[in-house]
Amino acid sequence: MDILFVGGTGIISNACVTEAINAGHDVWTLNRGRSRLPNQVGSRALLADASNEAQVHDVIRGLHFDAVVQWTAYVPEQVRRDIRLYAEAGQYVFISSASAYQKPPRHWLVSEETPLANPFWQYSRDKIACEEVLFDAHEATGFPVTVIRPSLTYGDSQIPVVIGSWEKPFTIVERMRRGAKILVPGDGTSIWTLTHNSDVARGLIALLAHPGAIGEDFHITSDESLTWNQIYELLAEAAGVHADILHVPSDAFVAADPELLGTLWGDKSNSTVFDNSKLRRFVPDFHARVPFAEGIIQTVRWFDADPLRQAIDDEANALWDHLARIYGDALERSAQR
Repeated sequence: MDILFVGGTGIISNACVTEAINAGHDVWTLNRGRSRLPNQVGSRALLADASNEAQVHDVIRGLHFDAVVQWTAYVPEQVRRDIRLYAEAGQYVFISSASAYQKPPRHWLVSEETPLANPFWQYSRDKIACEEVLFDAHEATGFPVTVIRPSLTYGDSQIPVVIGSWEKPFTIVERMRRGAKILVPGDGTSIWTLTHNSDVARGLIALLAHPGAIGEDFHITSDESLTWNQIYELLAEAAGVHADILHVPSDAFVAADPELLGTLWGDKSNSTVFDNSKLRRFVPDFHARVPFAEGIIQTVRWFDADPLRQAIDDEANALWDHLARIYGDALERSAQR
């Protein structure tokens, strides 16, 4: 099967490229070639700016793809462009987001039947709008769309926490190891689902060229559910330390940094457990193989193996220290009542 990954260098997409190559598929990646990750052996690189329709049209001329997987589209105009560019593909897979599901949730178990609505996060609303454009095209012309909604996914190069630094993930480990306060929103008992990138990759690649997947939507997640307290404890154990956790209201994080509104109230402050039964109807042998307790050990080891991977986010540390002082002092004063 000939597969084009538009992007292919992110935490999930890179794992999918690896899975596709290992499965024996012919793989192309289309990006600007600026990633710090090396081009994967077994894949062919097409260099273009995915937002430049003319450039993309030129580099894919004469090529036919059984599946195109789009990782870099975030707003409707981008998928409208793709409908023109990839009209002849056997399947077009749009990577959406599980944050598109209704927030706050009306039921603790999320399925593909859960409504899509997120009043807190523009990113999620844009993904919903993209899905609407693509499914409208499917209804009107048969455009062969499949929608995938990953939730919080991690791998060697990403540490999944509710409040962390996406660009400099090692910050939370360094903070734990020097004994600083580790801030967790709420009381840390809300339930969350973390998925290793290799598990998402296995589910996604199995859906490519699956005729029943056209016109359908799926999330691909682990079946393991942990509280945020458990997640931080397992991360600390992998780092060889004890986490000094301080619980802080989500409202306080948002007051200190309004950009956190989406990722907290629009996502991780809500308990979220996923029903993967639809995926298993199409891929009966799918199950997530990597429990978080094992996967996070591998992740911390990856960071520990090279000091160049251990960049620290000073701005994030300053914010967390600011909140820790406020709420640590409030707890002390409460105890003195």
